[in-house]
Parts: sequence; C-alpha cells; structure tokens
Amino acid sequence: MSESPLPSWRPGTTRDRILDFLDRAADVPADERVAYIDNDGTMWCEKPTYVQFDFFVDALQQRVADDASLAERPEFAAVLAGDMAAIGEIGLAQVAGALAALFDDQVPEEFDAAVDDFLVRYRHRTRGTGLNGIIYAPMLELLDELRARGFTIGIVTGGGTDFVRRVGRRCYGVEPGRVVGTLIGYRFDRDSEGKPIVRRTISQVGTANEGGPKVEHIQAQIGRRPILAIGNSGGDREMLEWAQASPHGGLGILIDHDDAEREFAYESTAVTFAEAEPITAVGARLGWVVVSMKDDWETVFPS
Repeated sequence: MSESPLPSWRPGTTRDRILDFLDRAADVPADERVAYIDNDGTMWCEKPTYVQFDFFVDALQQRVADDASLAERPEFAAVLAGDMAAIGEIGLAQVAGALAALFDDQVPEEFDAAVDDFLVRYRHRTRGTGLNGIIYAPMLELLDELRARGFTIGIVTGGGTDFVRRVGRRCYGVEPGRVVGTLIGYRFDRDSEGKPIVRRTISQVGTANEGGPKVEHIQAQIGRRPILAIGNSGGDREMLEWAQASPHGGLGILIDHDDAEREFAYESTAVTFAEAEPITAVGARLGWVVVSMKDDWETVFPS
C-alpha cells in the first residue's frame, strides 16, 4: 500500500469514501478483488474528439493522399470536414463501419503497427500534448492503489477492442486480455508460404460495447465479476450497477466532467442509445461516488 495514497485527490468525502471502500476490500478474497474501469472520459480525455476517432481520421487522410477519390465518399467527406451534423445524418454506425474498413484484410501486426505509428505523432487537438498528457493523473494514482491492494484491473471501452488493447499496456499496465470493447471479426487465412494467419474483417461481433452489453461482454470475455467499477457516461451505468450489487458490497464511481477551466464541462452521455435521466442524477440516486473533477482533483493532467 502506498504511503500517501491518491495525492492528486483533494481531502474530503469523495477521497475518504474511496479509501474506506478499499480498506474494506481487504476482507474480500484476493481472486474476487476485481475492478473494471471505462477508458474514454474516465481514464483519458475524450473531448473534443475521441483518440480512436483521431486515429481513424489520420488513417483516412493518409489514404486520401494516395487516392483523392476516397474524399468524395459521403462518409469520408463528413469525417474529413469534421461535420458532426452530416455524420449524424449518415448514421454513426455506417460511418464507423466505413472507417473500420480502412483496415479490412490486415493481419493484427499491421494494425498494431498503424496504431504505434499514430501514437508517436498524436497531438491532442486543444492541449497540444501527446497521449501521456491527456491521461488523468488521479486515475493513474488510483490504478497504483488498486494494484497495491491486490486488485485485478480491466479496462472497458465503447470503442474498438484492438485499439485499446494496443495502448492498454503502455498507458495503464493492463494486459490485452483484460481489455473489453467493441469487437470486429477475424477470418482464418494462410500467407503466401502457406502459414496460418488471421485477417481483420469489416464485420462486428455482437453489439456495441455500451449499456447492458458492456456487462455481457465482460462476463463472456473475462468471466470475473467486479466489486468496483468506474465510468463517466450513461453507457457505463449497468457496469457500475453490476459492481455495486456484488455480494461483497461493491462500489460504483462516476467521473463528472464539471471543470471547464482545466478540462471540459459537459454531461457525459451514451453514444448508441438515448438516456431518460442524466447519469449524474442516476449516480446520486443510487449512492455511487460521484467525483467532481473541479472539486475533488487537485491535479487533472500530469505535468
């Protein structure tokens, strides 16, 4: 256990509730101390655009440089113009499918290399930093504290599993097998020498990883129930409720983006479905720990 736990968290009720829960978790069997943490908006900044969206935009720009006719396709034209209204009219699923198709037929190593190349060049659109500069310092401290207390940690994302698996180890120390997200399909093939390989396809396995499916996918892909879950949007609600309902007495933590000066101020919502109630109201009603970035975090981003 660290000598000064959560130094970037301001003293107060929020920090006390989290540490009190972690103290009580010492009585939970070690193999059942499991925490699942959402990625976008929970571990790193998701505004003004998702990091994975920027990755696809970057890949599209490279393809258009080689074949300008691609820019005439409605889905790609909307993405290149940053026209969110047009993207909404076309449909997010259709646009996402078109972007995913940029990597159709690639072997995993090719996709991983593309992610690595992008991350070297990535700069956040408003902060101007690389990836390490948009990861929340208090959340990295919480990961360290969870590990010190014997927790197994998984990262959960509404985005593509493969992208977050590639960054999970370097950013959070989380192995690829503990990342759960929206899955694309693969097909078995052989290379020119007859050796077995797998290739990416444009198909999606199951539904987008939000809401109830997020819980279903965790159970199907990892098979371990959490006693702690952390998220920031309506897409995380069921995951937080699942953890809270643990027989051991679990905890849900919600990150509230209410700091316009140091980050962004907005109400986090699910991407793939409408919500009847703001997630902060849900969290208050269900007794989650609702973390105010403005009031509870002394520091938001690393120096």
